[in-house]
Amino acid sequence: MPFFDDADALGRPVRLDAPPRRIVSLVPSQTELLADLGLDAEVVGVTRFCVHPAGWTDAKQIVGGTKNVRLDRVAALAPDLVIANKEENEREQVEALAEGCPVYVTDVADVDGALAMTRAVGRLVGRSTEAETLAGEIAAGFESFGPLSPPVRALYLIWRDPWMAVGGDTFIADVMARAGLANATAHLDRYPTLTDDAICALAPDVVLLSSEPYPFAQKHIAEFSALVPSARVELVDGEAFSWYGSRLRHTPAVLRAVRRRLSASGRP
Repeated sequence: MPFFDDADALGRPVRLDAPPRRIVSLVPSQTELLADLGLDAEVVGVTRFCVHPAGWTDAKQIVGGTKNVRLDRVAALAPDLVIANKEENEREQVEALAEGCPVYVTDVADVDGALAMTRAVGRLVGRSTEAETLAGEIAAGFESFGPLSPPVRALYLIWRDPWMAVGGDTFIADVMARAGLANATAHLDRYPTLTDDAICALAPDVVLLSSEPYPFAQKHIAEFSALVPSARVELVDGEAFSWYGSRLRHTPAVLRAVRRRLSASGRP
């Protein structure tokens, strides 16, 4: 009887005869998840963006970036499992890797999906108990949120030149909604590009400038305040809003801090 015999998020069958001992992770948030499930020596390859846990990019083989995986480096590691993601990795590269070893692809659209992914990865790597505990902790952290009063219409930006926001069908949008923030671009799909005029027409109460993938910084607050002077502008931790692995344990505290600042201001 195989150790693991199930389909991944794309419906592809994945079978492992034994717990994986040579794992390559192509997804930063899931690399951190593997560490928090108690794995270390079992993870032999990561991307250069896998900055958590600290030190792993020095201790593990770097196999490229999430969009430009070095297939030769992965093959040289002789993995018995590769963990990838539908949105973060390129389909052609994932399919090429699957010709040589089992590849488990995740697809996470919201917090509930992140909890399901956590449990699935736990089963995949032989850490079901740890994964269940972690998923329970994350779920409990999100349970206490209610709507902000007064309601806050928020524009969340991930890129500059051109401006890029988050549509209503993204993981970030679900995190925003759970924090009581009304996404000003919820009517748009994926990651829409916006002009200055379009942003002004949205009339957001608050603009959230994410720390990733574009590294928005203090200097951009003044730039955006000049564009939409009626909006409050906040720098926010992009990892807290977009990493769908074990980092979600820390997200509720970040969201509460944002809500406190908005409430303390007396107006959005």
